[in-house]
Amino acid sequence: MKNPSEEQSSMQEKKGVSRRAFLRGAGLTTAGTVALSAGLLSFKLEDAKAPPAILGPGEAEVRFVVNGQARTIWVEPRTTLAEALREHLSLTGAKVVCDRGSCSACTVWVDGKPVNSCITLAVDVSGREVTTIEGLAQGDELHPVQEAFIEHDASMCGFCTPGMVMSCAALLKRNPNPGLEDVKLATSGNLCRCGTYPKVFEATLAAAKKMKK
Repeated sequence: MKNPSEEQSSMQEKKGVSRRAFLRGAGLTTAGTVALSAGLLSFKLEDAKAPPAILGPGEAEVRFVVNGQARTIWVEPRTTLAEALREHLSLTGAKVVCDRGSCSACTVWVDGKPVNSCITLAVDVSGREVTTIEGLAQGDELHPVQEAFIEHDASMCGFCTPGMVMSCAALLKRNPNPGLEDVKLATSGNLCRCGTYPKVFEATLAAAKKMKK
């Protein structure tokens, strides 16, 4: 006949983990933790990398190419590319409308790709090439997209027009034979309060045909 302590121990084993198994597991866990800690402490820490240069709070130098011309300006690090172009270089073609990257009226090219200049920092384009609506034409000769916008009456109030033209011209640069859906996709981020989208599409497709001749 089992004594009361043995009977209680047997009941605990049936219910779950025994006291002996618990103590054994706790011992293994402690040993494992100590071993892991020792292993971690044995690693040699790598030398910390030098942090990137901090710009500010004073003005920073920005050297870049704008419409084919090398330019140097000094701006506060918080200055956007749109502000730098408009206020420092008097290139006011890119319009600041929403000032949050939602309407794309401020579209310019950076290294040939369209970007919203109102949410691009000027210091981030240092050493790069920027093209604005003023640099799209070749002297007195307008870009085919600009001509098509005039011929197809694709602008009304005009605030979205520079951004629309830059987006459409970028499309024809990478895809000389676009379809209607391609034009819609290329201008999907350009908002027009006047609703001249059909005319914009017509003008872009007409410009594409003209550029192939």
